Amino acid sequence: MDIKAFKMDGLGNDFVIIDNRKKIIHLSKEQIIKICDRNFIGCDQLILIEADKSADAYLKFYNSDGGESGACGNGTRCVADLISKELNSKKVILKTLSGNLKSEILGNNIVTTEIGKAKTEWNEIPLSKKLNTKNLNIEINDKNNKKYSGGTAVNVGNPHIIFFVNEVNNFDIEKIGPEIENHKIFPEKCNVTIAQIINRNLIKVKVWERGAGLTKACGTAACATTFAGKLNNLTENKVDVEFINGKLSIFIDGKNLIHMKGPVSNIKEIEIKL
Repeated sequence: MDIKAFKMDGLGNDFVIIDNRKKIIHLSKEQIIKICDRNFIGCDQLILIEADKSADAYLKFYNSDGGESGACGNGTRCVADLISKELNSKKVILKTLSGNLKSEILGNNIVTTEIGKAKTEWNEIPLSKKLNTKNLNIEINDKNNKKYSGGTAVNVGNPHIIFFVNEVNNFDIEKIGPEIENHKIFPEKCNVTIAQIINRNLIKVKVWERGAGLTKACGTAACATTFAGKLNNLTENKVDVEFINGKLSIFIDGKNLIHMKGPVSNIKEIEIKL
């Protein structure tokens, strides 16, 4: 099977995008895992664009382990850029499992997307039992084996936990990530962020993505971290979240809606032979 697809990324958070609107392609879980494998095509997430009457398109996101994800901020911004060129419109509405997401193309490969409101109730994350989501009191160790306890849980279309620490580089995200992702408290697993407040408008992060592992950037993690920062009175409404390849700008408006702004790559056309 030959599939025409696109390859894009947001700050190195990369995607294979398949347009399923005219010619519908059915992929098995094994085929999704193969496409995402770095020894084959390779990406953090596979995105399917499907036809929808209530929006410009409907998006389905699959993590590299083959499981479906409810939201993907950088992926949404990439597809918005792709669709905007097709529609010749600066504004694009894309439907996802977490609702209709509005994006605007600002030029110079910068796209802003309204991610919506964060959820913080224990059953909305979801957690396996009723706990204070502002501080889950989960223990993690730094590289010197010093214990740290905390973790704020936020859902922005998918579940996140954020640990605010003094020095992000003191923690091994590749060790902590999978342990917390699969913690019994998260029945649907979770994304894990280690975050360092540089100042009230800048947060430095490392992210372990549910079902995808270590990632160079994660849009929903940036949104969840900013919201958690505001919740804990550590940051302002407007924050830059710094990843290895650059920053995403997150803004929480007066209605508590989260907006994410950042760069997207140029669109590369690829062919997948399965």
